[in-house]
Formats: sequence, C-alpha cells, structure tokens
Amino acid sequence: MSLKLFDYQLDAISRLNTGSILCGGVGSGKSLTALGYYYLKQDGNPKFLSGGRYTKMKNPKDLYIITTAMKRDLLEWEKELLPFLISTKPEENDLYSNKVIIDSWNNIKKYSDVKDAFFIFDEDKVTGYGAWVKAFLKIAKSNEWIILSASPGDKWEDYIAVFIANGFYRNKTEFAAEHLVYSRYIKWKVDRYVGIKRLERLRNKILIDMDFHRDTVPHHEDVYCNYDISKYKDAMRLRWDPYKNEPIQQPAALCYVLRRIVNEDESRQVALLSIMEDHPRMIIFYNFDYERDILKGIFSVYENSGIFEIAEWSGHAHQPIPESNSWVYLVQYTAGAEGWNTLKTNCVVFYSQNYSYKIILQACGRIDRLNTPFKDLYYYHLKTRSGIDLAISKAIREKKKFNERKFVKWD
Repeated sequence: MSLKLFDYQLDAISRLNTGSILCGGVGSGKSLTALGYYYLKQDGNPKFLSGGRYTKMKNPKDLYIITTAMKRDLLEWEKELLPFLISTKPEENDLYSNKVIIDSWNNIKKYSDVKDAFFIFDEDKVTGYGAWVKAFLKIAKSNEWIILSASPGDKWEDYIAVFIANGFYRNKTEFAAEHLVYSRYIKWKVDRYVGIKRLERLRNKILIDMDFHRDTVPHHEDVYCNYDISKYKDAMRLRWDPYKNEPIQQPAALCYVLRRIVNEDESRQVALLSIMEDHPRMIIFYNFDYERDILKGIFSVYENSGIFEIAEWSGHAHQPIPESNSWVYLVQYTAGAEGWNTLKTNCVVFYSQNYSYKIILQACGRIDRLNTPFKDLYYYHLKTRSGIDLAISKAIREKKKFNERKFVKWD
C-alpha cells in the first residue's frame, strides 16, 4: 500500500521530538503524521512518506496509542496503520514482532509500568492533575511520546503536566511558585501570571503547528426558534422547577430548566424537519436525554415507514453510521464530539448548544476532513433569543466556557 503525505505534514514530522504536541485543526491528518514520525524514528525509509518505496523498520519499539473510546471502538487507528504494514493483531503482523496496542484514556493506568516503548496520546486529555495525568507523567519518564491536539491549552495551567513531563519543572508546586499569582479573595482562582516570556518560550519549544490549508467552505447558519416566554420568565423569577414541581436550589439546576424550556419547543422540531428536506443525511448533536427522546420520537415515524434510518452514538448505544441514502445520526456531545469522522455527509445540526466552544469545534470537525468529497459544509445552530441561549452563544463566540453562576447571578 502506498502513502504520500502532504508537504505540511512532512514539515511537521521534521520538527517533532519526544515531548512535542502536534497541533493541527480537526481533520488535518494528525494521525498519519504521528505514525509517519514513528516510522522514521524506527529507521523507516523517509522517501516512503512522499510516495516512495516501503522499507522495513529496524526492530521497531512497541507502539501504544491512547485515544478516545469512540475512536478505539470504530477502529479508526487500525485504518491509519495499514500503509505502515503494522497491526494490532499479532497474526497479521507478518513483518514485525513488536506490540501495537490501541486503547482508551479510561484505561491509561494499565500502561503506567511500560518502558522503552513509543506512545501516541491522541486527543489531548492531560490537563488538570487527576489519575490520567499521573499515569501520563509516569509513562513519559520511561518512553518516547508525542501528543496530538486540535485545540491546545487556553490558559497556562493547561500546560502544567506537559511541562513537567518535558522536565521543565519538577512538579505542579514549582510551576505555581514561579508563575501563578492567586486571588486574595478566592484561594484557588488565578489572578494573573508572571514569567510569561519563559512560558511562551517553553510552549513554542513543544508546540508543533501544522500549516494546514482547508479547501472546504464551512457555512454556519443560526436558526432561531420560538420558546414559551411566560414559562421561561416564571422559572427565572420564581426559581421554580415546573418539571419536578419544586424549588430550584442551584444555578446549574436553574440553567437546566431554562434550557429545557427552550429546547423542547415544537418550533425547534419543525425547524429540524425543514433542514432535513435539503439534507437527507445529517448528524445531529444534542446534550440531554430528553432531547434524545424528542429526536427519536420525531424520526421514528419515518424510520418505521422505511423512508430512512436512525442510528446513534450516546451513552445508550454505540451504532455505526448507516449505509443507506437517507439517515440521521444522533450524537450526544459528551459521548461523541471527538475521535471519529465521516465522509458520507456535509451537514451537522446542533439541536442545542454546548457550553464549550472546544466541543463545538470538535463536533464541526467530524465532517471537515482532508479527503471529504464535499466542498461546502453546512452547520445549523438551532437556538432562541432567550437570555440563556444568547449568553451561551456569546461565550462560544468569545471562545470561553459558559458560566452558569455568573449568568443567573446566584447569591
């Protein structure tokens, strides 16, 4: 099988080192670029990456790929491995005896004691200081590794684990002492940073950007729907949950009720069916189970009549995208906003908004791929002119995460 990487991928490979973060937009070909780097590090033929002849690697190290559960289950990485003639199945690894293991971040602790291997950490999950980060730091001490990310850190704290893994700091305490100034009033809140020039220098040292030019043209359309204004105002003013018939005690609970009021309106369902008339194959992202129930209810009539198929990727079911000419694919944001892609459609509908602009960005990338056959990509954002929808839209536009407590001004 032949392989020919783009010039921007070859350029990125030439700049990669152990400890690097390979940063490329969603759909830019980071997986193949990372495998190309691994191939060269194991004494593969550089010309192969440019369309030349494949030659065997010399005693390649064991390869561990830590990715999302969805990408693992859909065998996305197995497809990328094919040109390099390596496989996760020992019986298919005719040329090599090294291990090739693909697993999810949920299982990263299983590999904490691995030594002298090569790790590819796909879809960066090493922010914070939880169990995943601790396992990552232990792995990084004894192995070669790189990280793939479509959206690197927004704040300096997001880089702490990678900086430690690269040996720039001994631990989180040293990093905080050198660079973080905390608020006088809220102990855990960072008020400002110091030593910014050093932080920028270290980030530039490990961040490898891929200069990726897209030929696709994204079309984002806000589709405004109606909502029960009276019900919304009552919930906001009285802080009363009409679904549970009880007082609302927390900001998160109030925001949930407000969103449910606007998301359940029939006008949103009508708008969705109108979009379907122009796009017989579409992916629909949603947040909550009640939205899933609405969506399955809308389309079950069409499915039962044999007009098209419904499939989903959520906490309830992990189904592949249908092969028919007409279908809807329901995807819950948390379960499936990243780690998979399709070339079968150019339409994504956001039935409700997500609080995180990064999640929205990842979701958009499910159809915006290097090899998509479509020039024009269509993204429909269903929303209302309610206060909460407008506030969420503003946060996404400003690349911030929506703050529930700030929105409701909870005392």
